[in-house]
Amino acid sequence: MNQHHTIGLARLHAAIRLVARGFGSSADEVDAVADNLIEANLTGHDSHGIGMLPRYADAYREGGLRPNAHVTTVLDAGALLRLDGGAGFGQVIGREAMALGIARARKLGSAIVALGNSHHLGRIGAWAEQCAQAGLVSLHFVNVISRAIVAPFAGSDARFGTNPFCAGVPLTGREPVILDFATSVLAQGKMRVAHNKGEPAPPDTLLDDRGRPTQEPKYAVVPPFGAILAFGLHKGSGLAVLCELLGGALAAGATQRTGDTSKRRVLNGMLSVLIDPARLAERTAFEGETLAFLDWVRASPPRAGFDRVCIAGEPEREARAQRTARGVPVDATTWREILDAAAKLGVDPRAVNAAAGLD
Repeated sequence: MNQHHTIGLARLHAAIRLVARGFGSSADEVDAVADNLIEANLTGHDSHGIGMLPRYADAYREGGLRPNAHVTTVLDAGALLRLDGGAGFGQVIGREAMALGIARARKLGSAIVALGNSHHLGRIGAWAEQCAQAGLVSLHFVNVISRAIVAPFAGSDARFGTNPFCAGVPLTGREPVILDFATSVLAQGKMRVAHNKGEPAPPDTLLDDRGRPTQEPKYAVVPPFGAILAFGLHKGSGLAVLCELLGGALAAGATQRTGDTSKRRVLNGMLSVLIDPARLAERTAFEGETLAFLDWVRASPPRAGFDRVCIAGEPEREARAQRTARGVPVDATTWREILDAAAKLGVDPRAVNAAAGLD
């Protein structure tokens, strides 16, 4: 079992901002990248948190990630927007794309945003939360153009990415319902976390480089590569294909169709549907029915091994509260990789360590 550090939130922000400055980013971009990555850690999704920085650094040095890029509009057809991310930080591109979609949905009642060519968009739940804060329902279909890592149902090697799906439902004066999941049984980043911690992958989640079941997470992280399985037999695989067709072929004009494992950049396409529920029905009636249903679901007696029924978004909020109070755990291998990434970016690793209180 790998050792880990627990870093207080203020110190972690200072350390990660220091690393992010190494990309040559503007002050606003440094804040956006650091805040988004740390928020992923706070919600318990370490797979999409600060552990992504080493890959971002490699992508930047390869030329696959362009700092200080902003979203551009390729097509404006009223409620339909086609946007290009210019291979910029997804933490900036995703926020800008959703801001455009929110403005249009508020004006017209709904909007469809087709975003292509964004570098890694991070935790997609962040964009559903942004829409929910604006009072909008949203759906998000995302493809991944990078090294293929997920096997199709009945397949023995990787053919597409973890292709997440996300949806958000706002509730006035209450926390929104946010559903955000990879179509693989586990996110690729969770395999990276397990590998760095020296922990086995759960059973029935992974194939090795010969298509055989394995619990060695290295096959999802380092060569020779295997493949993560999709969730729910054919269901996850089918939804992953749909994300590829909608987020990739339709929104981005690009799909994952190569076995190339040499590039470190991660490009995302995302098709987002934003709806103002007040334009479809009287808002209090919609929310009243929603809350009544959620109460009905929560009232189910928990079965053995569970203390209660949870609604999507609640585990993340609980993790956020705990980690905000106690600090963010970072395994020693991941922290060492972040320090190595800082050095590649021309940032003194000792200064990063000191900022985190680990010197």
